[in-house]
Amino acid sequence: MELRQIVTGKTDFMDLLLLGDEQEDMVMKYLERGEMAVLFDGEDAIALSVVTKEGENLWELKNIAVLPAFQGKGYGKQLVRFWQEKLQGQGILQAGTGETPKTMGFYMACGFQFSHRITDFFVHHYDHPIVEDGILLKDMVYFSYKL
Repeated sequence: MELRQIVTGKTDFMDLLLLGDEQEDMVMKYLERGEMAVLFDGEDAIALSVVTKEGENLWELKNIAVLPAFQGKGYGKQLVRFWQEKLQGQGILQAGTGETPKTMGFYMACGFQFSHRITDFFVHHYDHPIVEDGILLKDMVYFSYKL
């Protein structure tokens, strides 16, 4: 496995990006200004993440995706640790997600703590209902990690 930062050609990974954020126009709102890390198995991209700078001392993990065949093997946590180490001492890393036990548990296992929520975020910002793990998403739940 090899982790590479991607500077150009980020849209080449759109299929994988859409696993983490399923509406392309939402991905495009942050993709170009974001920093991208991709985990490769040989020449195949199996996981990625995108982080944006949202303000002084505030970073946001906007997208994290792992191909289904590679999920549950620690690759998502490896990507989170990459950003935690790269941005160490630079403030707060936050992540917004849907309110599902699996995803919230993932962030807590990575050292994040609940921060806040944005009511009806998925209802107002996506053009179709978003369902994750059989749960209809409404609120965006934010977790934060002190870098």
